[in-house]
Amino acid sequence: MIPRYTRPEMANIWSQDNKFRIMLEIATLAAEKMAELGHIPKSVPESLRQKGAFNAARIDEIEKETKHDVIAFLTNVAEYVGDDAKFMHQGMTSSDVLDTAFAVQLSQSAELMLKDLDALLGALKKRALEHKDTLCIGRSHGIHAEPTTFGLKLAGHYAAFARAKERLIAAQKDISTCAISGAVGTFATVDPRVEDYVARQLGLTPEPVSTQVIPRDRHAMFFATLGVIASSIENLAIEIRHLQRSEVREAEEYFSPGQKGSSAMPHKRNPVLSENLTGLARIVRSNVMPALENVALWHERDISHSSAERVIAPDSCMALDFSLVRLTGIIDRLLVYPQTMMANLERLGGLVFSQRVLLALTQAGVSREESYALVQRNAMKVWDQLGGTTFLDERRTDPDVIAKLPQEDLSIIFDYTPYTAHCDTIFQRVFGV
Repeated sequence: MIPRYTRPEMANIWSQDNKFRIMLEIATLAAEKMAELGHIPKSVPESLRQKGAFNAARIDEIEKETKHDVIAFLTNVAEYVGDDAKFMHQGMTSSDVLDTAFAVQLSQSAELMLKDLDALLGALKKRALEHKDTLCIGRSHGIHAEPTTFGLKLAGHYAAFARAKERLIAAQKDISTCAISGAVGTFATVDPRVEDYVARQLGLTPEPVSTQVIPRDRHAMFFATLGVIASSIENLAIEIRHLQRSEVREAEEYFSPGQKGSSAMPHKRNPVLSENLTGLARIVRSNVMPALENVALWHERDISHSSAERVIAPDSCMALDFSLVRLTGIIDRLLVYPQTMMANLERLGGLVFSQRVLLALTQAGVSREESYALVQRNAMKVWDQLGGTTFLDERRTDPDVIAKLPQEDLSIIFDYTPYTAHCDTIFQRVFGV
């Protein structure tokens, strides 16, 4: 991922230094258990702890000759450790180190993204409570439907990200597995107790059947989870982009002093942050497909998954981490315009109460079909003469309606109170408050 969309914390997790640091720890832990079991000299883990080191540039140099990354890594470490290095990696295969290190990096990434989600949830909860009773129009198909509140909009997104957190916790647990089982995963050359020890020390779980590689269905689920979270980010980003449109202008991204919206039009204030999130969501989602295709490997292993994972893993984690933090900032500083929301709500002259009139007529004994026809007949007059008449005026002058609904009943119908009456119930379900 390019630096523009990468935070240092996530970049550090996917740095070569961090990868090699984890690989060295795996090699050292494995040597500790092997020495305890009497399979290698006790001096080996001691040498690795005292002298074990690496140089990323030197590893790259060696790999140009060996064409093998793990051998290059082991060769470089041996340059620091000395004679004891011949017992390092005893009975292990490359995937034991690479897959286990990969699991640690994915788990570290998940841990950072879970913190990001907590911050986003906090921002959404704060703004949802702030606007719990702020009336605005709800839209279906992009068209005015019935009143809702801006707080309820945000509460819905909060619930989505709360589900996202639960899924990511499960995906982190599923991906946090360790494989130290040797060639084709039979433990023929390495004791299973070594795997148990390494897994325990790294906070991982031994893979039940590794076949030399950790099964890629685990990784597919992890990246699919990231893809779903990215879609939830885009869902909220698109809502903000719509609300910021000039014709709507119910909310907008914070526009900082000195910020410029257009090189040609000085008046512009564009939702560029939300648009960035829409684009990044496409990247994260697109990476789910190679993760799914990586599940099908030849026999006990091949490396067709490796090249794809070297791209999609850092890119997906970096893009999602960046997106979550950016979205939190947008919500924290989002400018909300309740007066505009109310103006838009009333823009259709009361048509938003059409269902309430329909229900009142049916409760007065009129068939649903006739009630619908009566309501729609007057609603279309208002729609066609927007600004020239109101829905309430049309109701009051329609003899068929007046015959069934007294004037005082109509006044009660045209009331916003019912649309906020159960906000507390919904907020209790979402926030527990």
